[in-house]
Amino acid sequence: MKANELRELTNVELEGKLGDLKEELFNLRFQHATGQLENPMRIKEVKKTYARIKTIMQEREAKSAEA
Repeated sequence: MKANELRELTNVELEGKLGDLKEELFNLRFQHATGQLENPMRIKEVKKTYARIKTIMQEREAKSAEA
């Protein structure tokens, strides 16, 4: 997902997505370890999206702390 799309989501939706991505990343790593992973680039994609969400959440926290 693009950062702009993620910024439109609420904090609750972002937390839900974060949980889903964390679970997916675990499954992808497990598949990679057992040699069953079909698309290794998916790991990179999930990690980037996870980092984007964490960044957006940090920005929102900093913004609310200032106010």
